[in-house]
Amino acid sequence: MSSYRQILYHIIFRTKNSRKTIVLEHSDELYAYIGGIIKNKGCHLYEINGMQEHIHIILDLHPCIALADLMRDLKTSSSMWLKQNPKFPDFTGWADGYGAFTYAYGDIWRVRKYVQNQRVHHKTDDFLVEYRRLLVEHHITIDERYFP
Repeated sequence: MSSYRQILYHIIFRTKNSRKTIVLEHSDELYAYIGGIIKNKGCHLYEINGMQEHIHIILDLHPCIALADLMRDLKTSSSMWLKQNPKFPDFTGWADGYGAFTYAYGDIWRVRKYVQNQRVHHKTDDFLVEYRRLLVEHHITIDERYFP
């Protein structure tokens, strides 16, 4: 008998000190680089987008990969790439941690649309407002030490 699984994650992580160091006009290059890491880990990328200080990723996590290992490798590799890339001169690193929220596959189109529309909804909500709202929606206890 075959094994079946679906592990859909919406992942969010931010730059160190939430500094706006991701140059949006070059962000597609960064997203392609991150997409390559995800593919090389045997995961499937559904959507990636973000703003100057954070990134959203929707992916299907391969069952042999621990989320923490994927995030460590993704943040380490992309940080080195960004620091060496002259198109991102102010990037100094990623903040510690990340948010990871699971969804049923039936929710994928709604969540993808949310990620695709980052630039629209960030005209009214900043990153911390958005992040806090997602934590509350997912019934995650907020550690106020990480919210200035």
